[in-house]
Amino acid sequence: MQSSELSACVELAVRAAEKAAAEILDVYDSGKFETESKGDNSPLTLADRKSHETIVEILAPTELPVLSEEGKMTPFEVRKRWEYFWMVDPLDGTKEFVKRNGEFTVNIALVHKGAPVLGVVNVPVTGETYYATRGGGVFLKKNGVSTMLGKRGPTDLGRKGLRVVGSRSHMNAETEQFIASLREPSFVSAGSSLKFLLLVNGQADVYPRFAPTMEWDTAAAHAIANEAGLKVTQPATGEEIIYNKENLLNPYFLVS
Repeated sequence: MQSSELSACVELAVRAAEKAAAEILDVYDSGKFETESKGDNSPLTLADRKSHETIVEILAPTELPVLSEEGKMTPFEVRKRWEYFWMVDPLDGTKEFVKRNGEFTVNIALVHKGAPVLGVVNVPVTGETYYATRGGGVFLKKNGVSTMLGKRGPTDLGRKGLRVVGSRSHMNAETEQFIASLREPSFVSAGSSLKFLLLVNGQADVYPRFAPTMEWDTAAAHAIANEAGLKVTQPATGEEIIYNKENLLNPYFLVS
């Protein structure tokens, strides 16, 4: 896909994320959280469904397949042949949505042969949209104006006072051990893919995720993080995590 085609795709994805965010806020502001139970017992809201339907409709002209948390799962035998596809989380942070703490996002990624080459993350409560394409830089859109963000340098894990971002609800022995290995770290708590964005905009230094995530939780923010000069790697191998695996569960990873 040429850079001009990627540019057209990111414009469409930004529009989809913004329209989906508006649908989510309609439900969020109403306070009527019509929750159901998903297979993993996490809440599924009306906002999830409305966001999913909006995104799929707006992305339809690309004629690329969509793999969405709220959509019908496509068998691996079919999707392994996809060269390009959209990976979508219509509402990342459903629990945060129900808690009404504002820490939820809309995530849209374009994946090419296992790698996210385009990412859009919208934060409905703030109206901010972060987006990036491979080789095209990272942008923050707010109040209709897009601003290019600078690159982050590599993180020196031996440096004193690193800001570690994570979720207190996902704190476990592995994460505590990692934090204990650092020199006088501080902890920054955030939900959903906002944890990636805190590194992208310079408000945090490292994000250890040693708890389960799914591919749609990370793909969009991964593309943005890469363009910001960050890596999303498996601690054991140092290799970047990949997408469209048979099992859509991510390995543990480190963003720095």
